[in-house]
Amino acid sequence: MAPSASKQKRLAEKAAKKSFQGTDPSTSTSTPAGSVNGASTPLTSMSGVNSKVGSTDDLSAMAKLSLATDRSASGVLVSDVKARDIKIDAYTLSFHGRLLIEGAEISLNYGNRYGLLGENGSGKSTFLQSIAERDIDIPEHIDIYLVRGEAEPSDVNAVDFIIKSAREKVAKLEARIEELSVADDVDDVALDAAYEELEELDPSTFESKAGSILHGLGFSATMMKKPTKDMSGGWRMRVALARVLFVKPHLLLLDEPTNHLDLGAVVWLEAYLSTYNHILVITSHSQDFMDSICTHVMDLTIKKKLVYYSGNYSTYVKTKQENEVNQMKAYNKQQEEIAHIKKFIASAGTYANLVRQAKSKQKIIDKMEAAGLIEKIEIPKPLRFNFEDIRKLPPPIIAFDNVAFSYSGKKEDYLYEHLSFGIDMDSRVAILGANGAGKSTLLNLITGVLQPCQGTISKHAALKLAKYSQHSADQLPYDTSPIEYFQKLFGEKYPEKDMQAWRAQLGRFGLSGAHQTSPIKQLSDGLRNRVVFSQLSMEHPHILLLDEPTNHLDMVSIDALAKAIREFEGGVVIVSHDFRLISQVAEELWEVANKTIRNLTKEDISIVDYKKNLVKQSNAAIEKAKLFSKTAPKGKT
Repeated sequence: MAPSASKQKRLAEKAAKKSFQGTDPSTSTSTPAGSVNGASTPLTSMSGVNSKVGSTDDLSAMAKLSLATDRSASGVLVSDVKARDIKIDAYTLSFHGRLLIEGAEISLNYGNRYGLLGENGSGKSTFLQSIAERDIDIPEHIDIYLVRGEAEPSDVNAVDFIIKSAREKVAKLEARIEELSVADDVDDVALDAAYEELEELDPSTFESKAGSILHGLGFSATMMKKPTKDMSGGWRMRVALARVLFVKPHLLLLDEPTNHLDLGAVVWLEAYLSTYNHILVITSHSQDFMDSICTHVMDLTIKKKLVYYSGNYSTYVKTKQENEVNQMKAYNKQQEEIAHIKKFIASAGTYANLVRQAKSKQKIIDKMEAAGLIEKIEIPKPLRFNFEDIRKLPPPIIAFDNVAFSYSGKKEDYLYEHLSFGIDMDSRVAILGANGAGKSTLLNLITGVLQPCQGTISKHAALKLAKYSQHSADQLPYDTSPIEYFQKLFGEKYPEKDMQAWRAQLGRFGLSGAHQTSPIKQLSDGLRNRVVFSQLSMEHPHILLLDEPTNHLDMVSIDALAKAIREFEGGVVIVSHDFRLISQVAEELWEVANKTIRNLTKEDISIVDYKKNLVKQSNAAIEKAKLFSKTAPKGKT
């Protein structure tokens, strides 16, 4: 069979280049260091990585120093170095001397999207960092991106920041194609894959695609043109996320990518990632998000192993439950058999024929033990959060009367006007709306951090408020342990409480053992958030104001939080992008838009209806921008 037209073209180019090299030995086609696609791992918190050799070397040195002091990993790459798939055997990972993963298998197949599960503090984020920084040598042709920080503040706007990174990848792909084309033994599979990636990027559409992705993540046309130095940290985080979505690396690692996103952006990202056609590994606290995206689940178990399941999160839950039921049946049957054999051996006495039978029976047990006994399923202790009981206050305890507000104080800049509503201790309100619409501003008006430009906000004289914000954990003293922090913070107010009392208080929010006495900087983000919730509980509030409380929490923790909110005797006002939490706790939905608050519940609009409308809008926008990957498998249900 004659070679394809594209292959004939490549062969002709190869012959021409060889001929040209033969006439002028000074023209070398060897690839410069760092130009091969994936030679180094870009971190989105770094601007211009790979663009300057000196800065790359400095960052690599810093990373190595960090690895030496904090993280240690070992393993053996067993997949073919030319393959698209990644397989590592005997992978072991430790952090600050604590073993997180031991002797596990990493198996990542091209085209699959993996949801990484594990308890808070189990090592999910550390695992992603280990892979991203290539603690185990992963082939250089595999480029890896981990969204771990914000885009660096600079004079570059969001669109140009993204396009710059895309052009760098195009240059690397072209260099790799050139290297593969002139090789004596051409790897047609690798060459076709490189051409496929280059075609998928399509430089002629860079600006329009970058704009479409930024729009999906909530940027207006004006914001896209703003220098990143004029953006808040949350918006720069979105720029970093947009960058990796545009570049579409071979291996994309996303650690809680929905943090800092509003509900609309979460739904858009969900739709976009559901057709990602390379390798995706993602952690998320949202069941809806994982269900829509994942084709497989990686479960980091309490035994420090990685167990793989086909299907999305809901399928994983069902399969795992079925497996555990079957394993317990097999375990009980085996234990009954062993008990029966041991009973016979014990009753054999000294009769010669019975002694021979007893020895034969003992050999059966020995063979069972040598082959490995069926393990009993360890049921983890149920996680439970608990907010303190408080004295009821008669309504209304918070009342807005014809309130208007703008940060400038000018009427033409009003973010809100004519706001009139009440909140009492029976309230269970979820505030919905796009980023920038004023959700956090509303919470700050409730707390009194901001004052209205017009109208009045009345509060009960005895009212106590407690607010959780998505930045609360960042304000904890990182060099102090949770117990030391509580003793310092509440020691004077509660002099009767001893060490055991503080342990019990932290234990109410799932912090136990070494987590109570380790420096807070060594705790995972999820465990730090539990410290904050425990602190809020000590303040005995009448109203809880929760601004994105699910960030960094695992699903078990979110369920525990939802139950604690339902059992809490006070009122709750919540801002969240987690549809599942909202569906569990909210009795009223308020949408912030057009300078006012719209009560969706009074219009019989549920959170399910609200999401369906967002999904419809997101799919239409992605389809119009031609951002869907046609070769990607759909998430399984």
